[in-house]
Amino acid sequence: MTINKYHKKLSILLAIVIIGSAFKPVDKTDAILFTHVTFIDGNGGKPLDNVDVLVKGNIIAAIGENLKANGARIVDLKGKTIMPALISDHVHLGLIRGPNDKTNPYTRDKIVSELEKYESYGVGTIMVMGTDRPIMFDGGIRDSSMAGLLPGARLHSAGYGFGMPAGAPPVEMGMTNVFRPTSATQIPAEMDSLVKVKPDLVKLWIDDFGGKYKAKMSPAIYKTIIDEAHKRDLRVAAHVFYLSDARQLINDGVNIIAHSIRDSVIDDALVQKMKANHVIYIPTLSLDEYAYIYARKPDWINDPFFKASLEPGVYELITSEKYQNDLKNSPAYAKNMAAFSIALKNLKKIFDVGILVCLGTDSGAMMLRAQGFSEHLELELMVEAGLTPLQALTVATKNASEMLRIDKQFGTLQKGKIADFIILNGNPALNIKNTRKILAVYKSGKEVSKGPLSN
Repeated sequence: MTINKYHKKLSILLAIVIIGSAFKPVDKTDAILFTHVTFIDGNGGKPLDNVDVLVKGNIIAAIGENLKANGARIVDLKGKTIMPALISDHVHLGLIRGPNDKTNPYTRDKIVSELEKYESYGVGTIMVMGTDRPIMFDGGIRDSSMAGLLPGARLHSAGYGFGMPAGAPPVEMGMTNVFRPTSATQIPAEMDSLVKVKPDLVKLWIDDFGGKYKAKMSPAIYKTIIDEAHKRDLRVAAHVFYLSDARQLINDGVNIIAHSIRDSVIDDALVQKMKANHVIYIPTLSLDEYAYIYARKPDWINDPFFKASLEPGVYELITSEKYQNDLKNSPAYAKNMAAFSIALKNLKKIFDVGILVCLGTDSGAMMLRAQGFSEHLELELMVEAGLTPLQALTVATKNASEMLRIDKQFGTLQKGKIADFIILNGNPALNIKNTRKILAVYKSGKEVSKGPLSN
């Protein structure tokens, strides 16, 4: 069977599944009434106490006090909190494995297991930023996930990104299926090839990775990528580090800055231009902390919630005296700490002027950036940067859904929206670390996990 015929059959099958589920009558046993809960809807307002939430099928049917629902299963959540499932707008799949594992991590089974890991941590939706491979699309993984036919987090993808020959992104990190044009003339055909897999957006890398690479992508190349993407109604997200690169990208029409600017504090003029151009900002603070923090034995290093997110052998590596001393003695150690400090300042400055800031972590790009835990650490670091816990939660739910353009169904808990939420044994508005106290995770109105520590 040709790929085109396969895609046509798969599209028809998915359409039947989606239409069938949309018109399926709701059985009374599918109705659940959660009572007496502390309720965070994701819109940024103060939590509501003693709220009832009625879920019918996969939809939130009602929110209020003293709700009645004949035949519904009653779940008393007094002392618990409900909040929207997290949405991570910058992750990677199928790239990581333990330090002693030599198998190929980019397989269907591994990808599904990573989707399930994200979900167990309360991450209901993810965006894979430009490092996917053909089996993601030819094998129907992305489409099956979006149709609800696979377990785990819902999967969005930027398809195949654009990088440099013998440069970023690093091939040794498994980022092998990336366009690496040497001339702007190659880009229209490459963009046409990318369009065939129906990406949510286009990803490009502009970085020398601390001087590791001799050259970064030239403005002529990335401006052509941006222009060709816009011709095809696709937005562009850029991996950046330096303020000068961010400035040029914003002048050239980039839509999303997919990492913090980390070499300099951003100036007021550029902040205002970002706001005027509706540029979205994904700070990925946890990435920058991971670059040095293991040498300092963070307070979460022995937390089972963290350890459960790691690939086999990683915990032993990062807690070894040799690894920690090598990290501390590295010439990049001081630079990485400084970059993190600047990232915190830039996030607060950008957030305060009203630019759309969204949750993203780059988790899964390497084994040190743990999938699932990183999203909770990111919330903590946003609060460290000066956001309130409720502002950080909104960044991770409502804002992140707006970036993916799925906010009509996801991101906030409102009547008529999809019932994707987390039940917590604590109130994260009082302490952001309470997002880690997961009692249950719900996807489309059904409990799918009791958290990463349940097994």
